[in-house]
Amino acid sequence: MALNPRMLDWHGRTVWLVGASTGIGRATASALHAQGATVVVSARSAVALQAFVDTHPGARALPLDVTDTRAVKAAAQTLSAQGVLDCVLYCAGHYHAMDTSRMDIADLLRHNEINYLGALYLLDAVLPQLLAQPLNQHTGQRGHISLMGSVAGYRGLPNSLAYGPTKAALINLAETLYPDLHAQGVGVSLINPGFVDTPLTRQNQFKMPALISPERAAQEILNGWARGAFEIHFPKRFTCWMKALQLLPYSAFFALTRRLTQA
Repeated sequence: MALNPRMLDWHGRTVWLVGASTGIGRATASALHAQGATVVVSARSAVALQAFVDTHPGARALPLDVTDTRAVKAAAQTLSAQGVLDCVLYCAGHYHAMDTSRMDIADLLRHNEINYLGALYLLDAVLPQLLAQPLNQHTGQRGHISLMGSVAGYRGLPNSLAYGPTKAALINLAETLYPDLHAQGVGVSLINPGFVDTPLTRQNQFKMPALISPERAAQEILNGWARGAFEIHFPKRFTCWMKALQLLPYSAFFALTRRLTQA
């Protein structure tokens, strides 16, 4: 069952991707550009964004630090003045493995600032514009917001003291936003990847099961939008197992994670 209008034709549509200098964000911007979308890419690195624009004619770079609320609002106002925003994807991310033996409060807060609070700053900046836009005759919606979660947010996992709670917060946020914004003509989707080969995951010191490329992840995202899905999770051979963990009682779940930690 489609919970959002299906987004199939990207020609003439404008998509703002926040966190698009590397990894999944950059690959998704490239895939959308190939489908005819006008892509606006944001991240802190102006050099990386310019490199993207140089190889994707018609794309626009909008350098931005997502933790700077004034900068986020100014960027949204710039885009508002240039026309309709059809889709906004928040995929800025920060990740370091952490447990209580290596607890670093500054880095914990950095995770929260980039992974979660940045999404709130973006919502605060773009929602007034999206809600003021006219309904698209073809899609029946005013625009679409997509948040990049992670299967790490499904349940508490080893070495995920800093990262997991921020992704759990994004999952809850998307679930809370959906019924409210859907009724007002704005679509909401949640993207929960497994392991994707990005600069962030390359920090991991363990073999990552079902590891996929950013390009494969981008195609999964576009496929999910085309289905009108609310949650887009991939690769399913891994994420379905992670979903099964949500069904375990705490006694079984903690026993399993203890064995994984000791392995």
